[in-house]
Amino acid sequence: MPVSSPPERASTAQRDLVVTGMTCASCVASVEDALRGIAGVRGADVNLATERARVEVDPSRADDGALVRAIERAGYGALVLSADRAERAATEARERALRTTYVRALRRRLIVAAALAVPTMLLSMADLFYPAVAQAAWRPFVLFALATPVQLWCALPFYRGALSAARHRRTDMNTLVVVGTTTAYGVSVLATFFGAAFTAAGLSPDRFLYYDTATVIVTLVLAGRYLEARARARTADEVRALAALGAKSARVRRPGGVEEDVPIDRLAVGDVVIVRPGEIVAADGRILAGSSAVDEAMITGESIPVEKTAGDEVTGGTQNGTGTFRFRVTRVGGDTLVAQIVRLVEEAQGSKAPIQRLVDRIASIFVPIVFAIAFASGLAWLLLGPEPRLGYALSAFVAVLIIACPCALGLATPTAIIVGTGRGASRGILVKSAQALEVARAIDIVAFDKTGTLTVGRPRVVEYMNCAGIGEDEVIRILASAESRSEHPLAAAVVELATTKGLALSEPTTFEALPGRGIHATVDGHDVWIGNAALARIHGFADLGENVLAHHEERGR
Repeated sequence: MPVSSPPERASTAQRDLVVTGMTCASCVASVEDALRGIAGVRGADVNLATERARVEVDPSRADDGALVRAIERAGYGALVLSADRAERAATEARERALRTTYVRALRRRLIVAAALAVPTMLLSMADLFYPAVAQAAWRPFVLFALATPVQLWCALPFYRGALSAARHRRTDMNTLVVVGTTTAYGVSVLATFFGAAFTAAGLSPDRFLYYDTATVIVTLVLAGRYLEARARARTADEVRALAALGAKSARVRRPGGVEEDVPIDRLAVGDVVIVRPGEIVAADGRILAGSSAVDEAMITGESIPVEKTAGDEVTGGTQNGTGTFRFRVTRVGGDTLVAQIVRLVEEAQGSKAPIQRLVDRIASIFVPIVFAIAFASGLAWLLLGPEPRLGYALSAFVAVLIIACPCALGLATPTAIIVGTGRGASRGILVKSAQALEVARAIDIVAFDKTGTLTVGRPRVVEYMNCAGIGEDEVIRILASAESRSEHPLAAAVVELATTKGLALSEPTTFEALPGRGIHATVDGHDVWIGNAALARIHGFADLGENVLAHHEERGR
């Protein structure tokens, strides 16, 4: 009997894009709708705070160009982030340049708006202190001269955004700002140049001068947008700082023994890299020769450097100690552990928490509801309010539009996720996703894997036992004198103990470092060996008290 097999699921690829021009949660909904309307797109998530779009797409049905065109048709700009490391870096550099230009432009407009809004507001309220000013014929024209640059130049980004939204049959935050401020400014202009018509209708033109309202609203919204843009630029630096943990170049030994410094992006699998004291390991690999203590705190959280010898693996981005070694590169670029950590943080920042998806759904219907409430408020004052009804109706209409601007609605959650995951990454805490971050609020107990994981980052002598038959302070002085020539963290702890006790150290007559085991030195005629249990056994200390050692090891010492 013939059996039909289920059809294979089409392959799905993930595309990351930079989206420019978004200002509120309504913009996010518009971009997501535009992307999801493309044939072959299975899912799209847009993050306002990171200005990123992550799209699940069938490459055979939709290419990168189709995604970019869909975003541009929606009224926004888009840049595709390539999987290639060099191309991605170039795109991110362009994004940073665009963001810097945008922040500077906002700052210029904000400065001009604030400089004109303050005298506009003071002149509008001057009649409270000098009643004669309210009757001055020149007052409306001076207010017009002060407010017009704010409305026509400083508010220009709002008009562009609102017109773009209107062309695509949608509304957003720009629409609210433009309708509110234009209404206030337009009525003020009519009252300024057609005051006789207001007087003929029994209305006082002075009661309809709302220049201060329009200028102050534009200034405040510009200030908010400027602060938002600057915050986005700063939070984006968190991940870039994490990516910058790696080395910028590597010392590569070529066949024949020739050595050269190579930029990190030109490093290839199989290259032999020389790591000198204090340098950052350039890539993931395996040690061929040499030995050293490597600080792997950024990966493991362990405060004490790990001894590495031939055959051991090393991780790119970790800090070499005092030794020198050669290793063969096994992973470069996006395959290294540091790159995977950066990618994990970026994915967490770009993901959406459940509460954020609820916010996005609300934002899609938020603006139309605000317009309905604003019109209803204005109509109610116009029909039922006291005289002058038109003035009260206009004030209520503008107030509802401006107060309801959904800036915080769309930015609060994604900004909190960016700051939380970015700060966590810089402190060694990785968050898998926004959902995990949201669920973390219910955590009551945190269990750590082993004793000694939570430390201040440097070892300290907390207990010691003297079996040498001489004074306790003398033993510490001799040991610290020997350790003073060593750069191992445990040696620094012994020297710190002696310094705390006020002991005067002697200069060792001889000193020899024993990689992976300890040191050998001569201090004031004493032959001093300091090291691990293996070194002690080699020099005749067979009975070390295994139970005592096990007790201290269990306590992380």
